[in-house]
Amino acid sequence: MDRRRLGSSRPPKRKEQLDLDDVVYGVHAVEEALVAGEGLRRVYVGDERKRDPTLRKLLDDARAASIPIRFESRTFFSQFPYRAHQSVVAFGVPHEYVTLEEAIAARTKGQGLFVVLDHITDPHNAGAIIRSAECAGATAVVLPERRAAGVNGTVRKAAAGATAHLPIARVANVAGAIRTLKKAGIWTAGAASDPNAIEYSKADLRGDLAIVIGAEGDGISSVVRKECDFLVKIPMFGELESLNASVAAGILLFEARRQRAAATG
Repeated sequence: MDRRRLGSSRPPKRKEQLDLDDVVYGVHAVEEALVAGEGLRRVYVGDERKRDPTLRKLLDDARAASIPIRFESRTFFSQFPYRAHQSVVAFGVPHEYVTLEEAIAARTKGQGLFVVLDHITDPHNAGAIIRSAECAGATAVVLPERRAAGVNGTVRKAAAGATAHLPIARVANVAGAIRTLKKAGIWTAGAASDPNAIEYSKADLRGDLAIVIGAEGDGISSVVRKECDFLVKIPMFGELESLNASVAAGILLFEARRQRAAATG
């Protein structure tokens, strides 16, 4: 058999198969990447969705951007570890992180709102927090380089396209990043359930602020905790002691947004 006749039934090159951090999967995530003008190398769509009217805009946008489209069998999609790909997968370029200094410089002084993730390894949580941050109009999200979820396919999917719109900085050290934020006049509030933490609705979350969210279970580390200007807590009324990290981040972000709106009338 002439291998050249296999055409689109061939899997992508080995490098693309292994480079899963650059994968965008799911209809909505790929659509958002196209709308935001992210650099996509190729879009793959299941053979069974060739004439699916719900994909018409996605395919038109890809063609308008001169991004190659390949239709593949279910066997091709079975090689991905993602169950929610919806037979739509795109290979993009590596996510373009900003530096922390660039994120700080881009803020409107007095209104900066940052989210710092202290070694959150669950990509679903990281993506959900990025989504909430973007919806709350945050300035940027800060992630550590090691022992934490970076912007990979699962994070992009959970973020529902927010990674294409919100600046994300990656830093070598979370405690050091907090010190840099503080030197720039940005207050840091660590989310914690400590008895001495301030109830979130009573804390002043206006002005330049960074909200620090720790991993589920462990919370923010003791080293990072010491760097925070103050701690905030969300009171629990049930039997459980804490909320999911992404839910807690959403509550604090929108409380900060509510307080800013109230302050400006």
